[in-house]
Amino acid sequence: MMRLEKMVDESDIMHGAIRSIDFDEGVFGAAHFEIIAKEDMQQLFEHDELGIAVIHTYIWYMYVTLMRGTELCNRFNFIAASRINATLITKNPTSVKNDLVDRFMAADDNTTPSLYFLPFNSGNGGHWVLVAMDLSRLIVYYLDSLSGDWSKYPSMKKTVDAAIIKFRSKKNYRNRKDITWVRVQCPQQNNSVDCEFFVLRFMRDIIALNRIDIPKMYFEEYKSYSRAHLDEMKDELCQFIVDQRII
Repeated sequence: MMRLEKMVDESDIMHGAIRSIDFDEGVFGAAHFEIIAKEDMQQLFEHDELGIAVIHTYIWYMYVTLMRGTELCNRFNFIAASRINATLITKNPTSVKNDLVDRFMAADDNTTPSLYFLPFNSGNGGHWVLVAMDLSRLIVYYLDSLSGDWSKYPSMKKTVDAAIIKFRSKKNYRNRKDITWVRVQCPQQNNSVDCEFFVLRFMRDIIALNRIDIPKMYFEEYKSYSRAHLDEMKDELCQFIVDQRII
C-alpha cells in the first residue's frame, strides 16, 4: 500500500487526472470499464467507504488471480453492481430484471451448480449486502454484515425472483420447486464503513474455498473477520493495481 500511495502522490491523478481501465469480458459477461480517480485511491488508503469503481476493481482482481483459466470460471460469476441496485430497481424494475436475465444467459452452462454473485447496494451510497444465486438448485443465499434479512429490500427480492423465473422459462427449464432464500449467519461488522469490505471478503472466501453450497452458519474457517482480514484485501488490491500498471 505504501508503494502505491507514493506512486499516486507522484502522479497526475493528484491533480485531477483519471485512469480508464478495461476489464476482461469474463468478469461480468460483457465488455466493462471503470474510471479510477483520486477519490477512489483515497477510499482505499484511508479505509473509507468504497465506491463502485474500487469494488469492481477488486472483483476484477479476484477473477484474474483466483479464477481465470480454471474451472472456477464455470462455478462462479459476477454481476456488476452498477447495473443492479435499489435506486435502479425503483426507477425501472423491468429493465433491471432484463439485465439480470441477460447476465444469466451469457454463461455457457447453467444446468450444473454455480453461483452468481450480486453485490447489492440499498441506494444512495447506503448499505451493501451480498446475494449469491444458484440457478440450477433455485437457492439464493443472502449475506448481510448487519442484522436483518432480505425483507429489508422487498423490491430486490421480487426482481431477483422474477429474473430467475424468466431465465428458466427462456431456457425451457422446468421449475420443480419454489425459489428458496437462505439467510447465512455470516461475520458481522462493528462499525459503519466496512460493509463493502465484508461483501468482497465473502466472495473471496467462497471462491477460495470453492464452495457452491454456503453453510447457513457460514464457514468454520471464517466465523469472524478481523481488521487484518480486511487489510489483507487492501494489500492484495494495491499490489494488483501496481502489477496492472493502472497508475
